Amino acid sequence: MTSVAMDHVPEQALRHSFLSTFGSATEQANKLGLKQTQSVISMFKNYQVVQINKYPLIVTFIAESSANTGLLLNLETDMGDLLSDLQRVVPAS
Repeated sequence: MTSVAMDHVPEQALRHSFLSTFGSATEQANKLGLKQTQSVISMFKNYQVVQINKYPLIVTFIAESSANTGLLLNLETDMGDLLSDLQRVVPAS
């Protein structure tokens, strides 16, 4: 797991157990025969978490609750070349 965070990010949002929930939920949905989950948005009182599935990567953005969620989701497109490069070099489990 690689992360970049500012000092004021809520500590509980950076915990491995919290961040790994997306992967677990995606696996369970696949077992139920549902289509692969592309993203999950979690809203909290003071912040929001946007997680994007770029297998074998999961990209997580943590922002203030007032941040524009659509812009956060569009970062996937803006980071397209970088994410494609990372997908090629990160081994799938």
